[in-house]
Amino acid sequence: MSEGTGAAIERLYREEGDRLWRAVYFWSGDRDIADDAVAEAFAQALRCGDAIRDPRAWMWRSVFRIAAGELKMRRRQDHWPHESSYDLPEAPAQLATALRRLSPKQRASVVLHHYAGYSLKEVAAIIGSTPAAVAVHFHRGRAHIKEAMSDED
Repeated sequence: MSEGTGAAIERLYREEGDRLWRAVYFWSGDRDIADDAVAEAFAQALRCGDAIRDPRAWMWRSVFRIAAGELKMRRRQDHWPHESSYDLPEAPAQLATALRRLSPKQRASVVLHHYAGYSLKEVAAIIGSTPAAVAVHFHRGRAHIKEAMSDED
């Protein structure tokens, strides 16, 4: 790995690390999965080095794939994520609760499109779906969140 690649990954960690963690936390509802997925994605990026053409896009795809794999493994072991002790302010906590009620594809579509700023086409590539399906997941997920947030008030 060239020194420039290592510096780019380090810069990406400083600039995107917290956003990545929050996105995975909101998506998975589990602090441990967010911790592990972000750490593993950055470790893999350092190992891959110069083979990564676009570190930011690679990182967002990888962190969600790693988290999805962890969730799948936990489901096979009949272990759903526990309630986290991580305290959020009231509004983000309500949002996190609303996100947990969405299907995994709705949650990923909302988080990646609205929070991370990916286009529907890019979200489709990340989650292995089509842009049309992602649009449906996004709009339904957003409607469910709006309903859940208004119920809380």
